[in-house]
Amino acid sequence: QVQLVESGGGLVQAGGSLRLSCVASGRSFSRYHMGWFRQAPGKEREFVGTISSNSGATGYADTAAKGRFTISRDNAKSVVYLQMNSLKPEDTGVYSCAASAQWGSRGSQYEYWGQGTQVTVSS
Repeated sequence: QVQLVESGGGLVQAGGSLRLSCVASGRSFSRYHMGWFRQAPGKEREFVGTISSNSGATGYADTAAKGRFTISRDNAKSVVYLQMNSLKPEDTGVYSCAASAQWGSRGSQYEYWGQGTQVTVSS
């Protein structure tokens, strides 16, 4: 059983930064590719980015978040991070981390999910 818990969300003004963390427990964290997703109020969940199990590769959605967000991980601590810079109001939403044995951007391929952390960006 794999459990994921996000933290680091909060309220920030446009142009500010936040770093989200996702701590994993259970089976070996280093076996999984990790992804970040977000869901704005009234909208569908969307892929943000992913990082390979050994940190050898990263991938990001072709959205406005690309170039402003960076994903990283520390397998020794079983933690994955999402650094968010130059935040905009449209970045507001619930951010969730997820684990997958497969490489990709589809939410359906991720087997384990955290509960999410709220990010609110004000103008």
